[in-house]
Amino acid sequence: MQTQSIIPSGRACGAEVRGVDLAALDAATVSTLQQAVLEHLVVVVRGRPLADPQLLALGRAFGEIEPPGMSVIGKPYIDAYPEILVISNLMSDGQPLGNLGAGEAVWHTDMSYRSRPCTIAILHALEVPPAGGNTYFANQYLAYDTLPAALKARLDGRMLIHDETYNSAGQLRKGFAAVTDPREAPGAQHRVFRTHPQTGRKALYLGRRRNAYIIGLSLTESEQLLDQLWAHASRPELVWGHEWRTGDTLIWDNRCVIHRRDAFDPQARRMMHRVQIRGEIPR
Repeated sequence: MQTQSIIPSGRACGAEVRGVDLAALDAATVSTLQQAVLEHLVVVVRGRPLADPQLLALGRAFGEIEPPGMSVIGKPYIDAYPEILVISNLMSDGQPLGNLGAGEAVWHTDMSYRSRPCTIAILHALEVPPAGGNTYFANQYLAYDTLPAALKARLDGRMLIHDETYNSAGQLRKGFAAVTDPREAPGAQHRVFRTHPQTGRKALYLGRRRNAYIIGLSLTESEQLLDQLWAHASRPELVWGHEWRTGDTLIWDNRCVIHRRDAFDPQARRMMHRVQIRGEIPR
């Protein structure tokens, strides 16, 4: 049995977990992963291929699996495993085999448009392009900690609309109509600051920029303030980036990070499978 170790990235978040077998989970491995995610917010296990049942078992080790958001084709991509969301640019007979395509996926929090956003997200790489497609994470504990006191006071208790119509690649979700006025966007309303139920720390909680609206402000004031908050939340000193290899698995705490993805050559192949864990109402 390999010795388990955790290698911090040296950045504001992120660590590599070594010596664990995600395909043969035991209590010690699950405990190591859970504690590493709480401490480092996002962890990677390198080069350990997982079959879909093994990915689902890994997800269930963290809690109840949350069904994915609506795909761009209006149904699950994998009929045998509807809990798995496919992230891919590949096509078959003119139909996408996964969400997001090959373009950039902008900074966002997963599924914040739901009243109970997912807590943990797990993304596994089946195929990766030779360049591009890297994923970046920004620590939102530190984003909150470093906000000016006057801005914290101004936003304390404020609610934010989290739009459901578009995904992070700008694709309109199946069954939704385009929205041009953020005040009319469908989606959950959450506090701008949320408190992590396990660590007790506060984090900036913005969801995604498009069609967001801070309730109670004028639209112009909300737009200006959100631009300011997003610039603050994604500062380079808060960010760690992951360059993918086949078989990598990323696990992150969706309550206290935002993430984005680089674009890549649309002629290259990228295939990722993801599960996410059912969450609580943000407080």
